[in-house]
Amino acid sequence: MTHEGIPLVFVDLETTGATAATDRITEIGIVEVSVEGVSEWSSLVNPGVPISSFIERLTGISDAMVAGAPTFAELAEEVLARLQGRLFVAHNARFDYGFLRSEFKRAGYDFRATVLCTVKLSRKLFPQHFKHSLDTLIERYGLSAAGRHRALADAQLIHQFWQRIHCDLPHETIADAVTLLTAQPVVPPQLDAGLVEEMPQGHGVYIFYGADDAPLFAGKSSNVRKRVLAHFAAPGDAALCAEIRRVEWIESAGPVGALLQEAALLRRLHPAHNRPARHGDEELCAWRLVEQAAGRFVPELVFADQADFARDENLYGLFSSQKEARKRLQDLARAHHLCLSVLELEALPPGAPCSAHEAGRCLGACVGKEDVSLHSARLMAALAKLKTTPWPFPGAALLLEGEEGYVREAHVVDGWCYLGTARAEGEVEALLEGARPRFERDTYKILSKFIERMQAVG
Repeated sequence: MTHEGIPLVFVDLETTGATAATDRITEIGIVEVSVEGVSEWSSLVNPGVPISSFIERLTGISDAMVAGAPTFAELAEEVLARLQGRLFVAHNARFDYGFLRSEFKRAGYDFRATVLCTVKLSRKLFPQHFKHSLDTLIERYGLSAAGRHRALADAQLIHQFWQRIHCDLPHETIADAVTLLTAQPVVPPQLDAGLVEEMPQGHGVYIFYGADDAPLFAGKSSNVRKRVLAHFAAPGDAALCAEIRRVEWIESAGPVGALLQEAALLRRLHPAHNRPARHGDEELCAWRLVEQAAGRFVPELVFADQADFARDENLYGLFSSQKEARKRLQDLARAHHLCLSVLELEALPPGAPCSAHEAGRCLGACVGKEDVSLHSARLMAALAKLKTTPWPFPGAALLLEGEEGYVREAHVVDGWCYLGTARAEGEVEALLEGARPRFERDTYKILSKFIERMQAVG
């Protein structure tokens, strides 16, 4: 059963992992549908890299099984002949299509196709259902094939789903949904429309460049392609899109990598359309509690040359300027009825009431009505939420990111400083031997949220 006379290919792949840029195909399954009928084809593929035990358990495909199989480069011409000129149908199609485009590119071919994702098609046609995974569709529609998680079996299941919906729904309903889902996205006229197919549909960062390669905007997303296309379609971004001459992106294994890459890009490029940073880190400072006398603790403002922001255990808040730090302390004083004189926010002679006491917002530590040790205890409680987290490792640490059972990236960190991301063996050592960046507040804020996922190097 074709679509409007257009031949179809139902495609499924098995791979060594989830990233088209670094992982490889281990099996291809294709069900071809045309006016001439239905035919099937499949082949194991030698990926040229080891298959992890997790992937072997999932697919049943082992290193021994693919050892004598052809490489993708050896199969490329035959696979291309089976796919060209047909509507490419797959479940979670961005995965299969992305892998095939990457493999074809490595083999010297520029493969492009109109793509239909049956996950999106199921959601469009049956919005009353919450789940649309292939396992769910198998159960919902009574689909069956021998060898689940093998490429040809899963391609057969996708074809069965296509046949089933044509039994249950009017042809026009399906045709309208397919037309909508395969519509070409809007791209600014000065850009190559082909870049849409190049963009990843996973985590990463993207950068727009304008005339003379000037950086215009940088952002992050869990789906780079979707986010970039949203810029292209948004009326509010029309002026920005008119300036774009080039788009770059960097893929990441997950949200942490995207956050770190975005922060690094914004510091390095200063894109014209991003919101300007409030301040640099040149004036970075924090409050440190100092015991001036027995029980009398006073906040002292310290800067980078006076404190180790990464390891000092007695710091509160990280502020981009002295003005910001004093404003935050004043806000805490107001909220917790603290004394402006004891906090040294007002310079007064001993025993003189601070302005907050005169306004009824100070409990009287300045005039002896409140014991200074009690004031100190209330000050510590007020500052508690601002306490920084000292670096908990004796040296560098790794923050691993990737799918279950498969690590794709190792973010290398030392003293809350991001040294870089390792994607291959040996890269960790190279990053550790490189120059150390300075402490950055934005990087600290990102990494401190993921401290439980870190592990010491070595």
